Amino acid sequence: MKEDTGFETPLERDFQNLLDRRRANSTLRNLTFNSSKTDFSSNDFLSLSKNHSLKAAFLDELQRTSLPVGSGGSRLLDGNSAYAENLEGEIASFHGAESGLLFNSGFDANAGFFACVPQKGDVVVYDELIHASVHDGMRMSRAEKTVPFKHNCVQDLKVVLEKQRRDQKDFMPLKGRSAHIFVAVESIYSMDGDLAPLRAIVEAVEETLPKGTGYIVVDEAHATGVIGPQGRGLVSHLGLERRIFARLHTFGKALACNGAIILGSRILRHYLINYARPLIYTTSMSFPMLSAIRASYSLLKGGRTEPLASKLQCLIEDLFNQLQNLRTPTFQALLTLPTERPNSPIFSVQLSEPKALAMFLQERGMMVRAVVPPTVPEGTSRVRICLHAGNTVEEIKDLVGAMEEWCLGHSRIGEKNNIQMKKREKATRARL
Repeated sequence: MKEDTGFETPLERDFQNLLDRRRANSTLRNLTFNSSKTDFSSNDFLSLSKNHSLKAAFLDELQRTSLPVGSGGSRLLDGNSAYAENLEGEIASFHGAESGLLFNSGFDANAGFFACVPQKGDVVVYDELIHASVHDGMRMSRAEKTVPFKHNCVQDLKVVLEKQRRDQKDFMPLKGRSAHIFVAVESIYSMDGDLAPLRAIVEAVEETLPKGTGYIVVDEAHATGVIGPQGRGLVSHLGLERRIFARLHTFGKALACNGAIILGSRILRHYLINYARPLIYTTSMSFPMLSAIRASYSLLKGGRTEPLASKLQCLIEDLFNQLQNLRTPTFQALLTLPTERPNSPIFSVQLSEPKALAMFLQERGMMVRAVVPPTVPEGTSRVRICLHAGNTVEEIKDLVGAMEEWCLGHSRIGEKNNIQMKKREKATRARL
């Protein structure tokens, strides 16, 4: 605890030194408030958080059920209910899965799964840009090895899988069980907005590994509600439900709720109930949140989000086309723009000074955020632009216009600095 003298404790001084180091290298994080600025930042892709239909469906669900507020405990004690289990069954059926298990967050679900499912003798092969929650789970797991492959590179995945298949002969799995290889990918990557080549990944795993030894796990967090029939996700869009071992769907992005579900077999569900610590040792979700999730899924199942998803795709097309106006030598020296139309609402614009551009846009009433290391790899700092069904064509036009204004101003500063530098060089040569 802090001493009464008002001075920091030695531990707090250590913390402050670490914070000062982050401030010095521009990686310090701070909490900020939501603002009235035009939203080009949040994960509220379908703009459901302010949708009157969702609010009405949520209130109807609350009145229909007359449920208590709190769950009362963990799922293994007093926090389970027929309502929660019925909801799990409804969601699993919607996504074409045999079974599902709710978690309080996508982070809990990923961390819990990867901490307890891979065992001694197993290997986890993962895309190098996989979410931090998977890394935390792998660090706690008993897996023999965790091995990355190059982002979205199927050829590198095959090379890694071949090597692991050969090396696995030397591993000693637990008595009475065989060794397995888990392949962890995301359907949409949150910082780049690109889709995994999922069909090719499935084929690579099936062709490279003996049958029954390769298990694919797909994080559908950013695809839920956005991709696939009625927002079922990329796995359903490609018809791969029976070839994927486990899927994670979260409710905190396009569905405007909280929580997550892991989809898989009934045996997997029962195993996670027994071994996934983030499920076992935490209070389960409150009934109002379960009701909100059911309300969101009622909109998906009823087709009421399809117009929103269609509008979102039109806005994605519009932003991509307008960004082509910035594809000039002057602007390309400052910005790295997407070269292909994204299939997701996330646009990554890489540049050396993302915070300067983000601040410029925020000052003009547009909420765009900079993303810097360690959130993204060194050398890939960016502004992350997220589109939403609630955005308008005019807002997108203003956004691209402001980006163009910033680039023009920045290039003039660069030209002025170059002129001054040449003058100094000329003066130096004259003195010599």
